[in-house]
Amino acid sequence: MESLEELSEEEAPKETKTSSSLPRKLTVKEILATKTQNYFAQTKKTKKTLMQVAFTIGLGSIWRFPYLCHRNGGGNFILMYFFMLLLFGIPLLYMEMIMGHWLRMDNIRVWKQLVPWLGGIGYASILVCILISLYNSIIITWSISYLGNSFDNSLPWNQCPLVKTINVTDLSCLQTVSHQYFWYHTTLSASGHIEEGVESLVVHLTLGIFAAWCLLFLIMITGLKTPMPMLIFTVFLPYILLFCFLIRGLFLEGATASLRHMVTTEFSSWASLDLWRQAGGHVLYSLGLGMGITISFSSYKVGEDNYIQVASLVALVNLVTSLLATSIIFIVLGFWTSTSGHSCVEKSILKLKNLIKRGMLPQDAKPPEDMLYLTTLDYLDWISKLPQYLQYQVIHFSPSCSIKMQKEKFMEGPGLAFVAFSQVISLFPGASFWAILFFLALVIMGLSTSIQILEGIVSPLQNSISTFRRYPKLLSVLICLGGFLGSLVFTSHAGSYIMSLFDDYLIPLTLVIIVTFQNVALACIYGARRVREEIFSDLGRLLWSFFIVLWCYVTLPGLLALTTIYFMQLYQMVPPYYIAWNSSMSQEVKQPYLQSTLGWVTFLSILTLLPIPVHPLYHWWYLQDHIASDPLEKLQPKKMPSVPPKPLQWPKHHLGKSQEKNSESSSKQLSLLLGRGLNLNLPPWQCSLPLSRSSQSSSWLSLPVITSLTSSFSRRSVSLPISRQVSPASVAVDNSELHTETKEEKQDENSVQ
Repeated sequence: MESLEELSEEEAPKETKTSSSLPRKLTVKEILATKTQNYFAQTKKTKKTLMQVAFTIGLGSIWRFPYLCHRNGGGNFILMYFFMLLLFGIPLLYMEMIMGHWLRMDNIRVWKQLVPWLGGIGYASILVCILISLYNSIIITWSISYLGNSFDNSLPWNQCPLVKTINVTDLSCLQTVSHQYFWYHTTLSASGHIEEGVESLVVHLTLGIFAAWCLLFLIMITGLKTPMPMLIFTVFLPYILLFCFLIRGLFLEGATASLRHMVTTEFSSWASLDLWRQAGGHVLYSLGLGMGITISFSSYKVGEDNYIQVASLVALVNLVTSLLATSIIFIVLGFWTSTSGHSCVEKSILKLKNLIKRGMLPQDAKPPEDMLYLTTLDYLDWISKLPQYLQYQVIHFSPSCSIKMQKEKFMEGPGLAFVAFSQVISLFPGASFWAILFFLALVIMGLSTSIQILEGIVSPLQNSISTFRRYPKLLSVLICLGGFLGSLVFTSHAGSYIMSLFDDYLIPLTLVIIVTFQNVALACIYGARRVREEIFSDLGRLLWSFFIVLWCYVTLPGLLALTTIYFMQLYQMVPPYYIAWNSSMSQEVKQPYLQSTLGWVTFLSILTLLPIPVHPLYHWWYLQDHIASDPLEKLQPKKMPSVPPKPLQWPKHHLGKSQEKNSESSSKQLSLLLGRGLNLNLPPWQCSLPLSRSSQSSSWLSLPVITSLTSSFSRRSVSLPISRQVSPASVAVDNSELHTETKEEKQDENSVQ
């Protein structure tokens, strides 16, 4: 069965074509074999598309997009994200898909083959994936923590915790919703700022992150593959739950006003550079651009996909999932706003009276009759004057609303999704069942996303490093062990703030720079028109010229502008801020990053991007050492056959005979010049003559000096067509050939004379 699955659909048309030309009829066995082959090929394509969709609708759509949208004003962020998704996301996603499908290589080898001196892009993508896997594991840990608390009959986040350490003045749980209090005090045990509590770890988070990395390690070691039913369940279960939550949320108080606020757009806010930065960074993060995972997905030979449709489908599913989760969260925010303040006091007094009637509280806990006519501060003063044993009970049985009046934007931290969804779940009958189902789905989605990221790390490194290829499990052990040790910093009391630093600045900045280098390498150095011609020559399909224009004139300037914005925001005079928890005020506050903290962002970003400049320096050093040892040692005595480049069968413009003769003569001149390159004192740019019309016109912004240098120490794979093998290594001749050719030229000249 596996051999049938590995059959490509490229072979099927050839069989049907030859069989149709034969006069005999197809047998039943041949028809069944063809149908079976097509069935498995289509199943393989569907599974690959579902895996791409599952990776896209992961934690980025349900967890990251809502709090970014809420922080940046709702409709402003949505419109900006949609705008950048059309102009940047889909073209760049299509670029990575078509690169993997064209070259059939992993992320590291693709850039080594296209532009050898930028081969470090693949290694930089590996380092980014390692950083992403570190803080993805803490999100899985948060989901595991909520999943463990979901098995209680009474969900612990519905009420203030009944603890004996509350003193007479600590009424912080009443000043906010209990779900937010549970997030910061119980789940995170958060400190006041990022520099506090880094040295101490939260025990249950440490155990949770250990469990998460153990699960990832077992999945990688055993090589468990997701079957099709499980993959379908993973993709569609979040949608079923989200639709149920949305329907329930529409009946909440303030739902209509919240949705109206979500879609409200103020074009004056588009002048904010922070809005552009966060929207552009999330487009790259949510689609997995710059991580190399899309290239690895597309490199599997499972048939001819229409990658324009696949890229559009992935972007559409990502957008719909993000909007669905954001709608639910905005509804919950509106519900908190409408039920806070004086309405919360009314609800609290009514609940206390009911508990007294049922005998669950003594008569001493009955509030004064005129309490509804007083302010909320008077209600807090009355609770503080109660005996201590009554304070515990009154605070514990208080409803999950905020006595202090809250604004709709009172929670902006990265835990917004966990807090809001826990509120929606508590509104359902049988809330424990819904909580188990939802947080289990979050754990599965997080593990699925992390596995795909880790596979994007392991597979390219095994193909590039022979040691890991001989011992395939060694790399998995090292990555999981290093990932667990590196992610322990996120389990500290300041771990959520450090994770915000990674998520808000470090990861988007490095992704933007890596994608910029990818765009430059493909569209400018190698040549976008050259890629278009060669893909048509190899795959028989013509790229849409609109994407070529976008790669050259839209995405590249946009990525450069986005990189500039990131540096301006990171190193401006006023330092950027993060959202911290003030336990005394029971609210979130904005704390500025210290310069030492921002220095870690600079250090880690330089460390991540270091392979890009190191790779050409390494090969330059290797080339100098190789030439200095003995430049004539490895010259082949046997003359290599000179094969003229095959003219490209372009759909509209064909090469004429004169152009073919010019291409042949130019190729001979190129081989002679390259053969004499070590002896002639010619400038480097005169050693890169065009082989054909395609090479003249396609690389419109090529760098001949760098190309001639790098092609001397690296050449394209032999599996590529001869027309693309333009490096000196593929056409170089030795000194014996050179003397032979010069003697033949002199004899020809004498015969002519």
